[in-house]
Amino acid sequence: MSYEYKVLIPKERVAVLIGEKGSTKKMIEKRTGTKLIVKEEEVTIISEDSYKGWVTQSIIKAIGRGFKPTKALMLLNEGYELEIIEIMDYGNTKKDKVRLKGRVIGEEGRSRKFIERETRCFVSVYGKTVSIIGPQDKIGIAKRAVEMLLSGAQHHTVYKYIAKKMKEMKLREMGLI
Repeated sequence: MSYEYKVLIPKERVAVLIGEKGSTKKMIEKRTGTKLIVKEEEVTIISEDSYKGWVTQSIIKAIGRGFKPTKALMLLNEGYELEIIEIMDYGNTKKDKVRLKGRVIGEEGRSRKFIERETRCFVSVYGKTVSIIGPQDKIGIAKRAVEMLLSGAQHHTVYKYIAKKMKEMKLREMGLI
């Protein structure tokens, strides 16, 4: 039995998905055991294994949301997930979108880099979304941090939240709490 999934990605990300002479597309097909058919902005995934098809769908979405294919392929690792947050859920105008993107990225990219470094997740701010790739146990912390920034929390408050949650996670892993 064959499974089919369809994913739409922005036109400007199609070239990234295909790669030079189709190299990226071929690499994804080989690593996932799927067949990709790209027609303009629509990507059809054909797979004999429903789970591999579903994971490939996440990989394609991640590339469409601004991640490099190498980062998107991290979703093949057990326990890694993709979260997509709609910026416009936190603002209504183009001006809001620009301001909110700036809050997540931070001055000279510091906020995004801090979230990535502390949570071991990857963050992409692209179009009207903020997307996160990371391990299941840490992605929730990164997602909450982004949501706090989008909701207007001060950066230092968000940084303290991340530090506290990561410390709790470490103590729990050590069996101290």
